[in-house]
Amino acid sequence: MKRNKRFKQIPGIALAAALGGMATSTVHAATEEAKSNAGDGDYAFALSGYARGWVSMNLQNQPELEQQGKKSRGKLSMVRGSVLLDADAKTGPIKWKAITRLDREYKTNYLEDLEDLRATNGTTGGESIIKNYNNFDVREFWAETNLGDRTTVKFGKQQLVWGESDFFHAMDLVHGYDLSWRLFFEGENEEWRKPLILLSTKIRIPEADGMLAAYIRPGWDRCQDIGNTYDIGGGRWFFQPYRGFDLHEVTNKNCSHPSGDFRDATGGVRWAGEAFGMNYSFAYLKTFSADPVANSGSPGKSYEGVAATGGVFDLIHPKIDVFGATVSGYSDTLDAVLSAEVAYTKDQPFNVGSGAFNPGNYASGIGNPGIGLNGVKLKDTLTTMLRIDKNLKFEGLLGTSRPSFSSIQLFNTQILNYEDSDDLVRLFAYGSKIKEHSTILTAFTVLNYKNDEINPGFAIGFDLSNGGGFAIPSVAMTLSDKWVAKLEADLFWDGGKSNKTQFSGEGSQLFGYFSKASQLVFRLTRQF
Repeated sequence: MKRNKRFKQIPGIALAAALGGMATSTVHAATEEAKSNAGDGDYAFALSGYARGWVSMNLQNQPELEQQGKKSRGKLSMVRGSVLLDADAKTGPIKWKAITRLDREYKTNYLEDLEDLRATNGTTGGESIIKNYNNFDVREFWAETNLGDRTTVKFGKQQLVWGESDFFHAMDLVHGYDLSWRLFFEGENEEWRKPLILLSTKIRIPEADGMLAAYIRPGWDRCQDIGNTYDIGGGRWFFQPYRGFDLHEVTNKNCSHPSGDFRDATGGVRWAGEAFGMNYSFAYLKTFSADPVANSGSPGKSYEGVAATGGVFDLIHPKIDVFGATVSGYSDTLDAVLSAEVAYTKDQPFNVGSGAFNPGNYASGIGNPGIGLNGVKLKDTLTTMLRIDKNLKFEGLLGTSRPSFSSIQLFNTQILNYEDSDDLVRLFAYGSKIKEHSTILTAFTVLNYKNDEINPGFAIGFDLSNGGGFAIPSVAMTLSDKWVAKLEADLFWDGGKSNKTQFSGEGSQLFGYFSKASQLVFRLTRQF
């Protein structure tokens, strides 16, 4: 029996490789034909993209499966293949772009174990884990044109990036992120960000050394495009101790709640300029809260009196107002670029109700049902980010080809007018109180060898408020002008604060969610 399971992994790897190989040859032919038809004047067309495969392996045994007598360490947690097509066109004064991506996964033995665990948890009626991970989407589809010499207008499904921070986002809140199939390992934010249908414009004002940007989201997106999407279907990236528990069975995502109706128009405006040798910006956003909050189904606990449609609660993304500013400049003294970012958020929603789940209080609506199901409270927050970017000269010490880019970021979110009696929790389904300050320190460096053909990297982060952190050693390799590979390990420690029992009040904080989730990830890309 064990022998059959071991050999069952092989078709998944072959599937990802075949998917990449077939797509590469087909798209290469289409690209060559497009290039031959491309014009040099008012018309042009180009097609590019990639075929990519991922394989990841668990580095630790996970408590959810250990309780069932099963091991997870050493098992493949992901075998995934993706094909992305990126088309650019020009028709007279109009530029066009279309990006599509197909994602497919193979159900590894580990994912089968998690699906089997659903029966133990009584959540067997939902979609398969693989269906949650498979996807085909039009990532972007927009047209852009100039109006005069100063104004550029773009309309369609697109991405806007406003902000300075990398790991954690203060002002980069125009879009949510799809974190369902990967939650932490490194990659390009453009791949995880969820594009939206926007009308955006940029107006260059050289007299003031700046540019005014604005956008309107008319509300034509899908419900699934709003806010961050997490792996709440019981898959590999559901937070401990909920792997193998399909939360879809007891909740709905309600995008029609009055506080966060996805059909409502949102938008923002941003000024960016240069002064006194520094870059700066000011921005305002009306957007949706990135992380969802739970609208409790407990009698009298619902938010704004709107009853939950799910079995226990609904997930909603209330609208928020964000005012932000950034500044960055070069320091001769430190030979580094210093950056700062601040964001004031009005009416950030938080769930209320610490402690373990109390079914009696939940059913009666009397008292605190725990795990964040005691209602929603709005609090203003202040998020700040300080960053220093510097090229470190490791050529003599480590034999690198050139100076190595390094960065340190300090990221803090403060809940204003914080009161312990508010009983705010960090995340629904957990009974841990959130603190007034949540402070994260991160750092990374990238080394360069053989003229950037081999690039080892190391990233590390610490939760200074609650303990725990992460470390990500990696190496990226350029194998040829078409082939790129990357190997990394995502290592977590929880600081002694992680839940072992579902719906308990065991004090889990941010990196407690990632407890026993360390992974080894390999990625291979064929560019065309």
